Amino acid sequence: MSPTITSTHPAVFLLVGIPGLEHLHVWISIPFCSAYTLALLGNCTLFFIIQGDAGLHEPINLFLAMLAAIDSGFSSSTVPKMLAIFWFRDREINFYACLVQTFFLHSFSIMESAVLLAMAFDRYMAICKPLHYSTILTRPLITKISLAAVTWAVTLMTPLPFLLRRFHYCRGPVIAHCYCEHMAVVRLACGDPCFNNIYGIAVAMFIGAFNLLFFASQEARYKAFGTCVSHIGAVLTFYTPPVMSSVMHQVARQTAPHVHILLANFYLLFPPVGNPIIYGVKTKQIHERVLRLFLRKDV
Repeated sequence: MSPTITSTHPAVFLLVGIPGLEHLHVWISIPFCSAYTLALLGNCTLFFIIQGDAGLHEPINLFLAMLAAIDSGFSSSTVPKMLAIFWFRDREINFYACLVQTFFLHSFSIMESAVLLAMAFDRYMAICKPLHYSTILTRPLITKISLAAVTWAVTLMTPLPFLLRRFHYCRGPVIAHCYCEHMAVVRLACGDPCFNNIYGIAVAMFIGAFNLLFFASQEARYKAFGTCVSHIGAVLTFYTPPVMSSVMHQVARQTAPHVHILLANFYLLFPPVGNPIIYGVKTKQIHERVLRLFLRKDV
């Protein structure tokens, strides 16, 4: 049954999946489902190990538990629906559910950026100001940082659904994507998308500039580079896929649509899969707890 159109927006959108590769959806779902399962297993294990062991309640580990929770929400905001498209051809998504998905997708992304910044601050204090570390990074401050990350993301992303709702969607209900990504939805609107484009770019630049300000100190840069290998790896894991996708959109406009969408999907799963591996391997205490959990033997 085709979706009914109201005077302003369709009752439902139709998600195509990966345009041009519809005949391969079942096969494509195998690595995506495997990666999603690994992401949930790794992040839930990390979260519950840290929360359940008082010996791991150091600031950096508490930030890592936040990161694990955010990564689980980040991938879960889109991947289940994506797999429904691949497996059952369940392409319909309610208009308001689409706006909610867009809100959570971008909110979790901003939260992750904020937590990565908090973890960078933790490493800076541990390396450059070790005598003040325990007196500054207290449990109340960590709680305030976590609340600030959520508030920051919600504040920046709350206007987004309203900006999308104001459009008249006269170009049909078909979204050439696996999920309700902001610009993929905007392309269906007949109104002037200039403000949405400016808002999206402004938010991205503001977040990037704010994060880079922390690394303005040469002391922080040089001392952190040689010590914080795991954190640098997590930052590269988080920021490399969207940067690659953005560059391809700008310099390779003739690239097949499925290339951009595969890159966008890669961005959804690469950080949630990579972060537990990066920190689980590099953090000795967590590494030992994970091995003890999965390799426990009766003596």
